[in-house]
Amino acid sequence: MHATTPITSPVRVGIVGTGFAAKLRAQALLQDSRCHLVAVAGRDQQRTKDFIDRVGLTPYPPPAAVSSWQELLNHDIDLVIISTVNPEHGPAARAALLAHKHVVVEYPLALHVPLAQEIIQIAEAKQLLLHIEHIELLGGVHQALKQNLPKVGNVTYARYTTISPQHPAPHKWTYHRADFGFPLTASLSRVHRLTDLFGPVIKIKCDCQYWAPPENPDYFIACLCAAQLELASGFMAHLVYGKGENFWKPERRFEVHGHQGSLIFDGDMGELVTAKGNEAIEVGDRRGLFAKDTTMVIDHLTTGQPLYLQPADSLYSLKIAAAAQLSAQTGETVTIET
Repeated sequence: MHATTPITSPVRVGIVGTGFAAKLRAQALLQDSRCHLVAVAGRDQQRTKDFIDRVGLTPYPPPAAVSSWQELLNHDIDLVIISTVNPEHGPAARAALLAHKHVVVEYPLALHVPLAQEIIQIAEAKQLLLHIEHIELLGGVHQALKQNLPKVGNVTYARYTTISPQHPAPHKWTYHRADFGFPLTASLSRVHRLTDLFGPVIKIKCDCQYWAPPENPDYFIACLCAAQLELASGFMAHLVYGKGENFWKPERRFEVHGHQGSLIFDGDMGELVTAKGNEAIEVGDRRGLFAKDTTMVIDHLTTGQPLYLQPADSLYSLKIAAAAQLSAQTGETVTIET
């Protein structure tokens, strides 16, 4: 990705969304004197006004509460932060870039690869920032994995499992099949951790199942995706993602096995297992990553500091997720084009 021309602070910012990620973004902007939050777009104007009051943006003139990202783009802003439902990521990012705004978007950039490719091309042609949030790369577990990976020698197998029970499953967009999207696309960080650590994927086989009430099939009460990835580096990895009412014990576990040892991360606890015994691994805090990401974006826009991720890296993970979706639909193993 090209370097963007630094802009003079304060950076005028608009946020699309009023959920958890949008709140953390707004709070980070509140703490940065180089920023001015101009407007917030939400689906419901009263909820958007409540969001503004709840975040407590008292040091600034109150940002405008607007009813759509289309309306937000009419404001005099430099940067659009997109933290809304997944199907709107791509269209909003594309429109913002065409309106000559810099863009930060939570993953996935888009639900479909062709739109994501087009958005990246627009950003490059217009020499605008397109930053896709992947804060999992900044987290303590991922950093500890990368730091200690050489200690296991040649990797022979990896497994990454995330299970999130919810009783009852909430009636919200994250359990709506169209709004959430294919689970490994919606939870793209799981795929991206594997590609960031281990490189290209050759083949993928994926199974995906939803459980939904017959009276309301658009919403599911549980889903489970299980994928087997063949890595170009010569070993297999398994990726499991599940959530909802069919699960009763949460799990967040990442295992990497090699010729010289194994790395086991269970939640935020890590250990290295070798012939010499078990060694605890210190894992950094997961808190504050949205704020860190936001600060890095403002650093980039005002002083040209490099960011930790290129759009092409996220796009590659999106292609792997799309191949997993095709495999789940057809029941076939899908070969990944290099």
